[in-house]
Amino acid sequence: MNLKYLFLIILFGFALRAAFITDFPPSLNWDEVSLGYNAYSLLKTGRDEWGTVLPAIFRAFGDFKLPGYIYADVPFVAVLGLNALSVRFPSIMAGTLLIFLVYALSRKLSAPPLTSALLAAISPWSLFLSRVAVEANLGIFLFTLGVTLLLYRKLSLGIIYVLLSAWTYNSFRIFAPLFIVAYFLIYRTKTNIILYSLFFILFIPVLIQLLSPSGQARYKWLTLLDEGAIAQINQLRQRPGGRFVYNKATYLAYRFTTNYLNHFNPRFLFINGGSQYQFNIPGFGLLYLICLPFFYIGFLKIFKHKVILLWLILAPIAGSLTRDAPHTLRAITMLPAVILITAYGLNRCSQVLKNTRIIFILLLLLSLDYYLNPVAFNYRTNYSWSWQYGYKETVKYVMDNYSKYDEIIFTKRYAEPHEFIAFYWPWDPADFQKSKRWDYHADWYWVNRLEKIKFVNDWEMPIVIAALLPGQKYLVISSPDNPSPGTLLTQINFLDSKPAFYIKEL
Repeated sequence: MNLKYLFLIILFGFALRAAFITDFPPSLNWDEVSLGYNAYSLLKTGRDEWGTVLPAIFRAFGDFKLPGYIYADVPFVAVLGLNALSVRFPSIMAGTLLIFLVYALSRKLSAPPLTSALLAAISPWSLFLSRVAVEANLGIFLFTLGVTLLLYRKLSLGIIYVLLSAWTYNSFRIFAPLFIVAYFLIYRTKTNIILYSLFFILFIPVLIQLLSPSGQARYKWLTLLDEGAIAQINQLRQRPGGRFVYNKATYLAYRFTTNYLNHFNPRFLFINGGSQYQFNIPGFGLLYLICLPFFYIGFLKIFKHKVILLWLILAPIAGSLTRDAPHTLRAITMLPAVILITAYGLNRCSQVLKNTRIIFILLLLLSLDYYLNPVAFNYRTNYSWSWQYGYKETVKYVMDNYSKYDEIIFTKRYAEPHEFIAFYWPWDPADFQKSKRWDYHADWYWVNRLEKIKFVNDWEMPIVIAALLPGQKYLVISSPDNPSPGTLLTQINFLDSKPAFYIKEL
């Protein structure tokens, strides 16, 4: 009977993740089109968008994406074509299969299996991120699969999948090896040459890559010790006795500790969620408010289950090293542990109050209904700008009218227009690799031209327009912030009816 209900829960979870996938979130963002187009480029040429053969790390915009999601997306792009469904499908499947893994883990950790599975299926944290092409969602699936295999005494496979997660998302490059080392120390598991070999084969390349300039590119933008922090430390050191109190070590220790503890703050987990518009709905918890008391009750009772406790303690470390912690995406390392502890707390309460679980499930389903409508509906309208909505429609217009113009001027106002053109056209990858013109500065690869399409910083648009040669025909895509002169051909709006792009002819 349990398997029948489990199947229904998984089916329900899949439907919640896959239904209307092209409409919510309202459009693909720049990271999603980058993942998809690189998968498409691999499929067509065996190279990434920059012409590198089967890379172990993808240059992309200069953020150097890890390879796991892109390679996983190749078969979906091959079957479904290059579109929102194919790009988001690995994340949909990772989130759906996570439901089963949480069920399997709960059977080993004295948490109610079906309730745990239901929480994994409908919790906003997993539900939202499973509808977005994010590497972290694939990472938490692989990591959870590895932990499940470890608990079921499949040690070699467990190590493989835990460490494979380190090839998907940066947080797992720290969390996964820490967890493996701690697991073997605590459980004093017998090791052999095969286990050591697996660890070094899968982790040493990650470590080398992590310490390389490309591996550190992303962290340089997120580090706690950025230029602002160092300037603040230097200013505080001018106070009497400040040289002993204010320094990089004390600053790091304070900020890391604060960030770490904030991962367990109820405001982050259950009330407001993170402040990142593209990873959760602002002002709504990552888990439903009804889960709050049961998580903290479960946390107080979970100490006998070493694996789940180890998981929860180590999971926030990587995210705590960044300045905008707690961050919804980087904290995904915690997700299954938080769900299992919540279910465990509910189980303990149900032993005292018989109807607790029934009431909890009813309130949980009511919370889901409220989350889907009106919360998610309003989010789609109010935050379409944060998803760079309008690129698809704009690229279609450019493509349909490409031959009519001598040059096309395209604003960079909403970031990386060349990637959206490559994705939605779709541009032949072999031609894209050699045709784009770019320069590198400020730790970023800036694409400035693709054949007769010129990409212009938005604030430079008036200067560029003024310098255009007479006697030629131009199509100009500008933003409301720096509108171009000329004849308005069409206007692309965000979903709240505010203008996104003006398309004009000169």
